[in-house]
Amino acid sequence: MRLTNVAHLRLPFGRLLGYDVRVSAPGRELPVSFDQRRHVGAGDRPGSWMALSFRLPAPVPRAVLAEAWLAVIARHGTLRSVFVPGDDGVPRSFEVEIGAGDWVEHPIGPGQAVNDALREALDLTCTPYARPSHRLCVVETAVGPTVTIAADHAHVDMWSMLVILRDLMAALAASGAPRSSPVPAFADHTRALRHRDRAPEDIGRRWAEILAAGGDVMPRFPLPLGDPGPQPERVEVRDVLGVDDSAAYSARAREHGVSTLALMISAMTKVTRELAGVPLRAVFPVHSRYDAAWHDAVGWFITNAVIESRDADPRSAAAAVKEAVRLGSWPLEEVLRAWDGMPEAPGMFAISWLDLRRLPVRVDTHRLEAQYVSAAIRTDGVMLWFVLDETGLHLRCRYPDTSEARRNVGTWLDTLVARVQADAHVSVIDERDAGREEEHR
Repeated sequence: MRLTNVAHLRLPFGRLLGYDVRVSAPGRELPVSFDQRRHVGAGDRPGSWMALSFRLPAPVPRAVLAEAWLAVIARHGTLRSVFVPGDDGVPRSFEVEIGAGDWVEHPIGPGQAVNDALREALDLTCTPYARPSHRLCVVETAVGPTVTIAADHAHVDMWSMLVILRDLMAALAASGAPRSSPVPAFADHTRALRHRDRAPEDIGRRWAEILAAGGDVMPRFPLPLGDPGPQPERVEVRDVLGVDDSAAYSARAREHGVSTLALMISAMTKVTRELAGVPLRAVFPVHSRYDAAWHDAVGWFITNAVIESRDADPRSAAAAVKEAVRLGSWPLEEVLRAWDGMPEAPGMFAISWLDLRRLPVRVDTHRLEAQYVSAAIRTDGVMLWFVLDETGLHLRCRYPDTSEARRNVGTWLDTLVARVQADAHVSVIDERDAGREEEHR
């Protein structure tokens, strides 16, 4: 499944329409999570959304598509919630009722790319305080629609987008009928987190050690990025390993007794040592779906951890991953209270990993030509996403588009990809040699 950006999104030319639902006045108040409060508290702004785009194999009547989308909204509580600025500036969240709405066409101007028209439509409607802050858009063509579903990040994560796609396809197959099984709402998860045990002292101490190594702020990219202010983004999308090489790389990881992720962290540790002379330190998002009850839910089930990998030995890298997951397994609001919240700074470096093969949510994304889509923003940091699926290993990297960042992040990426591909190639050769030896016995 491809990772892309709205500027790189592969879209056909056709009529661009958005489905605008009707939203009631705010009702019952809901709890706001630590991460939601940070994100929404920054206010309305373009580019705060994430999306998933896919092609349906045949034309679908708009009424049928709208009915299926309403069924998905009815199934997931977070899609029936909105944020409202509090009198003290702290965002509040409320339930709303959502009903059938209208299709609205977004004209594509002469010479305007479809991508740009779609971006404008989503930037206007998928902001933190929008009501609602999600939208379904369609590019209609004679052979079938290309559908894009976007939502402000406060309501979804990448896993959630896959759940939404699965449920929409199920609703289309059932002529819009919602699934009968109830799905817990993200607000219930937020309430449950507030009653979990406090983090042990060693968790806070380890957070403090890693943050102190970077000047008491979240880890930053280890090489210069140029002007520290927000810059136009540069987004690189790379297909790192194909099917066979990806299998070989995973086999190499098993030889070391570690996961594919741990072997990748090992490679990043080597590259960071070679190019910057420091350990690998990064923000490391982990999911908080700690119970199977949340596997089919939609919401922002992602919280931040930090990873520090000093030793490139794969087993040491595996231990670093295990520690990072543990650091992110406790409610962060209390852990980060000593820093008055998450201490961000220009140059923040984050690494995200998603292995779709291991998720309990199954969708034929290849048949649907599905793509994860990020918004276009200005940025001062480096964000790296990896997705591993049946087609191989893919990455997307966002960084400030300065000459220094182009050179330093580009070199870091080039070196990493070359090392990973070389390791996969060596594993393929080893397997072939082993096969030849077996034939001659």
